[in-house]
Amino acid sequence: MRARLVVFPIRGRNWCFSRSIDPAASDSASAQTPSTFKDLWTKISSSSSSKSDAISSTNASSNAEIVTDFISFKMNKAWTALEKAPDGSFKNKLHGIGLKLLSRVKPSEIFLKSITKDVTSVEITYPSSLDPRLVRRRLRHIALRGTVIHKKYFYGSISLLPLTSAFTVLPLPNIPFFWVLFRTYSHWRALQGSEKLLQLVSDRSYPCNSSSDGKKTEHKVQQYPGPALELQPSKELDKFLSQMEESGDITALKDICKMFDLNITNVLKYKDTL
Repeated sequence: MRARLVVFPIRGRNWCFSRSIDPAASDSASAQTPSTFKDLWTKISSSSSSKSDAISSTNASSNAEIVTDFISFKMNKAWTALEKAPDGSFKNKLHGIGLKLLSRVKPSEIFLKSITKDVTSVEITYPSSLDPRLVRRRLRHIALRGTVIHKKYFYGSISLLPLTSAFTVLPLPNIPFFWVLFRTYSHWRALQGSEKLLQLVSDRSYPCNSSSDGKKTEHKVQQYPGPALELQPSKELDKFLSQMEESGDITALKDICKMFDLNITNVLKYKDTL
């Protein structure tokens, strides 16, 4: 699957890294995720029939992914239920606490989580005034940094799970346990995304499209080994950034999000990050 990444300076040395929203890809992933324990068991059983050591190792990794997706599905379902709770109810208050906690999640983590395992190539849109090598280097830096940071926090979150599970003896919902469980899952996905992105941007044979008017042109191929990587400069992105720098408001930023199908909430996080 091909993913479109949008990269641009947003404030000073702060750069925004975001993936365009692809509803079709989200629907396809949701359709393949088991929704019940019966579906989960059936899917795991069907992928564990081989006795070969090499294939068994692959099956174990695949089964771990299936279980992780199942847990993610259940957490999203529970979150949706809290979101729809009546105002003033206990569930509604839990949703408010959850929103405050989620607001502390860094935008770079959200970006790395969006690079899923089924992404095989990327198209990187960036301001035409920037050097494409600098753009690629910044992406590689955030991917390398992510592999270190999220691996560290992933194991740290795992170590806290037994401790927070002790709060289940209380008559209230075990918020610490579910938060740590979510953070474990989130760091795991961000780690997987970091490794995938690093593989993609370390590509050494990619087409660089010199056109920024949206027309098809002949690509110049630069020699670097690895999967397909396309750099797409955009003059429109330059215009929006100039408007944002002159006016100082976020109208141009909203226009960027609308044009490139970006999540405005996640993009604004980069603007507020020091």
